[in-house]
Amino acid sequence: MAVGKEIRTKIGSIKNTQKITRAMEMVAASKMRRTKERMQSTRPYSKKIAQIIKHLAHANPEYKHSFLHKRDVKRVGLIIISSDRGLCGGLNSNLFRKSIVQLMEWHKQGIEVDVCTIGTKAFSFFSNLKQINITGHISKIGDTPHLEDIVGIIRIMLTAYEQNKIDQLYVVSNGFVNTMTQKPTIERLLPIVAGELDDGVSKSHWDYIYEPDAKQMLDHLLTRYIESTVYQGLVENNACEQAARMVAMKSASDNAGKIIKELQLIYNKARQAAITQEISEIVAGAAAV
Repeated sequence: MAVGKEIRTKIGSIKNTQKITRAMEMVAASKMRRTKERMQSTRPYSKKIAQIIKHLAHANPEYKHSFLHKRDVKRVGLIIISSDRGLCGGLNSNLFRKSIVQLMEWHKQGIEVDVCTIGTKAFSFFSNLKQINITGHISKIGDTPHLEDIVGIIRIMLTAYEQNKIDQLYVVSNGFVNTMTQKPTIERLLPIVAGELDDGVSKSHWDYIYEPDAKQMLDHLLTRYIESTVYQGLVENNACEQAARMVAMKSASDNAGKIIKELQLIYNKARQAAITQEISEIVAGAAAV
């Protein structure tokens, strides 16, 4: 029964694939737990420093850092964070789609774009696009990234901003909402956008008290804010990657199970038809005798 043998081969192949997807699902679930804990542990620091920095945009400091000055926008910088590997559903494609929409808007306005990529998928995608200047790239950071791994990429963009080569700086990454939902976001880093002030803070004229001095503190603090925001985007993207991969592999395993059931039904029908045909041939032969 050639048809039955072919179906059995397909069922065996799909079962092997299902074993792989189930194993990948379990690995992703384990990694997601660790990356989620890392993400949640860094969120309070990231939110607090962002709050302080955005308050500075309302203040009237004795030393006005260049990161607080608005400029006419002729060229923007973009730090795009993606995964190194695939098999994580539409995580990267959704992020790239949102980035392309923004790039098209800038192109219509005559604004040029410099891009730094973190992750193999982002570099592979944007290096094939025309009118995109990739000024830096880093990949294979792993599931436990450290700030030292991305300082070089951030320094490229900050130097370009300080030298007036770019007029705005954005970071693009996936934000972790929950296990089933990951939201691609584009956040402006420079110039710093003023945030809401706390109750009791004057909106007219105020400033922080700096020690040892305003220039030294702001130079360090504003740079640290940019590094913290990009790092937070990286750890959030890692958590999103593992969550998306776990969901994608579970879906693949479930779909494989459905296909196996369908093929087993087809195989049983084919086997039954073959048996019926053999019985019919035997009866017909006996009747002829």
